[in-house]
Amino acid sequence: MTATYPLMAMSTRAAVDRSKNPGESVVKAVTKVLAAEGVRGLYDGLSSSLLGIGVSNFVYYFFFEATRDFIITSKRLASSTSAVLGTLTTAESIVAGMLAGTATALVSNPIWVVNTRQTVRATVEPPPEEAHAQPDGKPAPKKVVKRLSFLATLRRIVEQDGVAALWKGIGPALVLVINPVLQYTVFEQLKAWMLRARAAKRAPASTRPLLSDLDFFWLGALSKLVATAVTYPQIVIKSRQQAMSNEASRGRKKVNVVTAMTEVIHEEGIGGLYRGISSKLLQSILTAAILFASKERIYLLTKALLAQA
Repeated sequence: MTATYPLMAMSTRAAVDRSKNPGESVVKAVTKVLAAEGVRGLYDGLSSSLLGIGVSNFVYYFFFEATRDFIITSKRLASSTSAVLGTLTTAESIVAGMLAGTATALVSNPIWVVNTRQTVRATVEPPPEEAHAQPDGKPAPKKVVKRLSFLATLRRIVEQDGVAALWKGIGPALVLVINPVLQYTVFEQLKAWMLRARAAKRAPASTRPLLSDLDFFWLGALSKLVATAVTYPQIVIKSRQQAMSNEASRGRKKVNVVTAMTEVIHEEGIGGLYRGISSKLLQSILTAAILFASKERIYLLTKALLAQA
């Protein structure tokens, strides 16, 4: 997350900015932020994103393991044989993942609301009367406003919009529960296919691992690419809902996930649902690739250390 956060920030800003040119390249977006806010502008909200990642992973795996143990125990009690049913089927793994993802969305959503507000509130447009204040007639540049800490942002949201505002965007966030399910399903399918292909060509006496760190890197990248491409419109809807204060949304009728998508398509076309997708895909692919590659390396290292102990 730390390594790829600027890409995530660019994606979030593009998703919530209705006036932004959808075709703007990642390089151009980064250049504009650097010119207006400096390097620090690329990392607005990093601290809350790291907190969000920590909480999200803890809650997800806690509930996943709890659900897994419950399913396995139920299978053992219901089984008439003495066989030890210690694994989950694909369907059971999906159910466990969905339940864990739902719990994660409910618990961590306030953190991501704060993160979105921190990311997109770094600059403000000049007042209308100053829009053409420059001699050459060009719009006045955006002004950098005071950056608030995580706690200060949280307090401002509660004071201005109420506690319920911390769960804005929970609808699309719950839909996005399928993202990790898709990612891990695609990852395991690609991994199994690659293992079969490598095993068929492997020499009988070879002791070399079938999959290398580079293989896990690309498997992680490809699986995240598929998952993000499928679910990205929900990311746009969630970001817009989380970024909008009650004052800004006054006069707008409340909408669900489907009507929100329909509204975006009507006002901005299909492209509106994919604003910022280029930076998000790049960020997601790099994040997943780094995660899977380092995870496997850490796992093997830990296994070796435990074997020595």
